Amino acid sequence: MKTMKNIKKHYRSLRKDKRGIDTILAALLMVVIVVVASVMVYAWSTGLLGALMVTPQVGKEAMNIENSSFSNSTLATIYLRNTGTASISLVTYYVRDNNANQYSKTSWNVYTGIAPNALATVTINIGAQCGCTAASNNFVFVSGNSYTVIVVTSRNSQFTFTVVR
Repeated sequence: MKTMKNIKKHYRSLRKDKRGIDTILAALLMVVIVVVASVMVYAWSTGLLGALMVTPQVGKEAMNIENSSFSNSTLATIYLRNTGTASISLVTYYVRDNNANQYSKTSWNVYTGIAPNALATVTINIGAQCGCTAASNNFVFVSGNSYTVIVVTSRNSQFTFTVVR
């Protein structure tokens, strides 16, 4: 059995022995150094990669219809004003009647680079001569009926307009 004197002596020797504490402090210091270095590498790499990445196109696409007219039962002309801050290129159009019948032209690249605040005269053609894809029920522009025209831009913005013949 240990005596009180031996126990006190043992505790004094533990307090004087700093090797255990030095090992713990060294390990903590290494962890702090690794964390700081990791944060610095992360900040540097995101700054570098951010500079190398492609910046998104600047500007907003917006269009308003100013007027519309019909030449015959298969040809409509719409006057569209680019009210946004980006140039607009039209790539697709859809025309729907009140019965949900639809014509669509998906390879429509005639109207490119409509500048901001510019007025574009857009011809919408339906019927056999337009090269469109038609729904099961073909239709023509009938006087007194309204039609929904959807134009899609090269940046995939969709603008919906209602025209009445």
